[in-house]
Amino acid sequence: MSLAAEAFVSQIAAAEPWPENAALYQPLKDDQILLSDHASSLAVQAYLRMCNLPVQVACRANAEYMSPSGKVPFIHIGNQVVSELGPIVQFIKAKGHSLSDGLGEVQKAEMKAYMELVNNMLLTAELYIQWCDENTAKEITRPRFSSPYTWPLNHVLAYQKQWEVRRKMKAIGWAGKTLDQVYEDVSQCCQALSQRLGTQPYFFNKQPTELDALVFGHLFTILTTQLTSDELGEKVKNYSNLLSFCRRIEQNYFEDHDKDSITSSTSHLSKGSSLM
Repeated sequence: MSLAAEAFVSQIAAAEPWPENAALYQPLKDDQILLSDHASSLAVQAYLRMCNLPVQVACRANAEYMSPSGKVPFIHIGNQVVSELGPIVQFIKAKGHSLSDGLGEVQKAEMKAYMELVNNMLLTAELYIQWCDENTAKEITRPRFSSPYTWPLNHVLAYQKQWEVRRKMKAIGWAGKTLDQVYEDVSQCCQALSQRLGTQPYFFNKQPTELDALVFGHLFTILTTQLTSDELGEKVKNYSNLLSFCRRIEQNYFEDHDKDSITSSTSHLSKGSSLM
């Protein structure tokens, strides 16, 4: 199919109403999913709930390899498969659902800048801690990532993934960082987010946007994930308004809907699935 034909098919599919059987795919929640993947998945789930769009979470051992981009989560709508928060937001917008249409152009640019900050700092830090801190990689990351597979495939896939992430860290200049420097980057990111949020309920006052979904996904997962050290979560806990922000979204969009979808996804890693 030509690119023009694919674009036309996608446009037609986007114009169709949101189905009741929409599915979001992620790795196995009990034994396999890692901090960074869970954070990304939770961000998409939060965004869909903010848009009041139903979705069923489907856990698959090979979710990463099913994804068109090689990244999770991805959603399956009719004959369309869309991965990662940004493209999913655009796909949903084409269906007439948007959380940021009410923002001005300057606000939209600011929102995008903060989303880049989260992806460049928090997501990268999560990947670094998972795969570049050898203690975490040995105790948590490699065993969880490879858990669905038998020997020797489990070792091959885990070390292949570790090599890919470390190569990425080298390309972006993070390979030479120490763990303390990564924690400091996380702290600076949280400080910037805390200052932008201030005393508002959401980053752009009274209504959430995709930025709120993204920040919630990462901060909530960091706060509720047990790693080899508590240092990462402690960096977030230094900012009381960010903690209140996470509680607010948990209560408004998860507790009164289907709490199992958030608690069951964190309980296997959890220091306590609720922030209360």
